[in-house]
Amino acid sequence: MDPGGECGARRVRPVERDVDPADALGLNFEALVFVTMRSADRETLDSVVQAVARVPHVLQAQRLFGDPDCLLRVITRDLPAFQELYDERLSTLPGVQRLSSTLVTKSVVENRPLPL
Repeated sequence: MDPGGECGARRVRPVERDVDPADALGLNFEALVFVTMRSADRETLDSVVQAVARVPHVLQAQRLFGDPDCLLRVITRDLPAFQELYDERLSTLPGVQRLSSTLVTKSVVENRPLPL
């Protein structure tokens, strides 16, 4: 019996590495943006949903009960890119009364499977 495999050759398995797509694209800056709208009527909500869907840097958008009205998870290259996105795209969302944001310093739990 040949312990090294066929003809003494060893199989070499490629090193598996988890590659973070955001890191690979240079998107290393993450923020949570809280959106408070002037009005919660159907037309305003639909306008906001459509506008947010057109912003590729918004990874997640969630409608909330109470104040604020929405939570956006945003990813950009760096702080200046976030500031530009904030000033030019997010602050111009239809019906926005106020935006506030906080920076993500570290993701502790991500993409966890659902508990069974």
